Amino acid sequence: MAASAEAVEKMQVRKNYRNLWHTDLMSTIQADPSYCCLSLWCAPCVSYLLRKRALYNDMTRYVCCAGYMPCSGRCGERNCPEFCLCTEVFLCFGNSVASTRFLLQDEFNIQTTKCDNFIIAFMLCLQQLACICSLIACILGSEELSEAAQIVRCLADMVYCTVCACMQTQHKVEMDKRDGKFGPQPMAIPPMQQMSRLDQPIPPAVGYPPQQPYGGGYYPQQPPAYNAQGHPPVGYPPPIYDQPAYPPQGAYPPPGTQPPPRYGY
Repeated sequence: MAASAEAVEKMQVRKNYRNLWHTDLMSTIQADPSYCCLSLWCAPCVSYLLRKRALYNDMTRYVCCAGYMPCSGRCGERNCPEFCLCTEVFLCFGNSVASTRFLLQDEFNIQTTKCDNFIIAFMLCLQQLACICSLIACILGSEELSEAAQIVRCLADMVYCTVCACMQTQHKVEMDKRDGKFGPQPMAIPPMQQMSRLDQPIPPAVGYPPQQPYGGGYYPQQPPAYNAQGHPPVGYPPPIYDQPAYPPQGAYPPPGTQPPPRYGY
């Protein structure tokens, strides 16, 4: 019961993940068609390679079904992890694909979109429907029901193989993104930034163009140091530019003179 409750809790946590897959299941064929075909025809081998790559090629970290199944850690993985992984991908292929998916989701906080969930749920429901039809046909012994059950089983197997191939291609594309094959890694360490300190009169202009001083350069960029009384030095601020005194001399009559009489008086 504790293991089941823990599995349910993990599924609830995955719903709150914020990241998305680099490509959804509908776009995997366009993203990497050759690998999608390889995943369709050599599914167990691809599952083996993807699990090993998900573990960063460190098989000492391998646990059966990535630790998500009750049998995990009880199959002697420590003694021969390669053999145990081969057994997993051939005998429990569906669980191997799902475990690799859960491993990547928990590592990179990836949630599955509603469209992908619908595709996976449709695959599982079709498998259950095929099983139910086979049981009914076996119980009733009807040849018509048996043929119908075989058709449903064939359709379910086709959907299962196609969806698993798309899922493995989706995992491969996500690990290509992780390994930086699409450009710089998104989790790279940001470059060192300059910070303003208290001993700097003006903080460094990082990421901004150098600003011109106000007034066209007539004032210095940094204010002069104040004296002990807190006053600026003599001669500050400096004159803006040399110009004749205003108003100019002779513009007004000298002191003591009377203004001229108005007209009409």
